[in-house]
Amino acid sequence: MPANPLQALIFDVDGTLADTEEAHRTAFNHAFAEMGMEWRWDVPLYTALLDVSGGKERIRHYWNQAHADIRALDGQAVQDTIDRIHELKTAAYEQAVQDGAVALRPGVLKLIEAAHQDGLRLAIATTTSPVNIAALLRTSIGPDWRQVFGVVEDASTAPLKKPHPQAYLQTLQRLQLPARACMALEDSSNGLRAARAAGLPTLITPNEYTALHDFAGALRVLPSLRDVTVAHLRAWHAETVAGQSLARA
Repeated sequence: MPANPLQALIFDVDGTLADTEEAHRTAFNHAFAEMGMEWRWDVPLYTALLDVSGGKERIRHYWNQAHADIRALDGQAVQDTIDRIHELKTAAYEQAVQDGAVALRPGVLKLIEAAHQDGLRLAIATTTSPVNIAALLRTSIGPDWRQVFGVVEDASTAPLKKPHPQAYLQTLQRLQLPARACMALEDSSNGLRAARAAGLPTLITPNEYTALHDFAGALRVLPSLRDVTVAHLRAWHAETVAGQSLARA
């Protein structure tokens, strides 16, 4: 038996649990139109903007590029506008989820159910808003999804965005487990950097928006979780823990 057997899985949300980014991009564009703005984020632009974690942060980053002069004139007015854009975007995204535009990625639900039945603790560490998480998981898992994910760290509880490890560090603290007893599941380089900074072995399943990211240091990089079992996760985790122990010897 390994000294630190796998005891918990910590999931990112956007891009990991579900291919949400296209729905987010469409929701941003809907919000811009509602505000009477001429902004439109196409796929290449949005792919680049995903290097900035957090919806409001992404809007501000783009604003700084497009309207730096306005930002300098009235910072509070800019922040109020960003808040309103994000509010409209969140409502549009939630409606898209309710309309069935977003689904869990292949193999995700099966693995979650198997891990839960196997006794692994499940947690979420994300930079997205609690509204977005609830909309997705309520639709995909059901109203009792919080009974599956006992710990949830999100933008409201961990405001420092990935690649900062705050969300993961707070998740570990609430789980009361060492990083060596857990595994993170991510889709992006920022997510990988955050998880690794917290000491977590990290499994990566890229999507179309993150396929070209640098995943050096990942435990595995797989196209999806379709054929991944709990036995696979336990074996990969044990290999990693054993390797770390040898490196320290």
